[in-house]
Amino acid sequence: MTTLFVRHEVSDYANWRKTYDAFHQVQKANGVTAQAVYRAIDNPNDITVTHEFATLEAAQAFSKLDELKTAMRTGGVLGAPTVWFANKA
Repeated sequence: MTTLFVRHEVSDYANWRKTYDAFHQVQKANGVTAQAVYRAIDNPNDITVTHEFATLEAAQAFSKLDELKTAMRTGGVLGAPTVWFANKA
């Protein structure tokens, strides 16, 4: 199993969350098996999201989806996100 981590700042968490929640079917259709959202304690607009996949290839393909990039823009993501992949040890 591979986990995709994405950290970014958003302009407004409530707006971002609506967009994120509406993206659920795209996540499911593209191999996301579990997900979680975290907010920084000192900045509630600093978001880290995790998505789990069966394989690294599926995680990488998801991270390159045009629909994902569009949703991030629509949700008010500020700047370029920090993205990394990890396997549970």
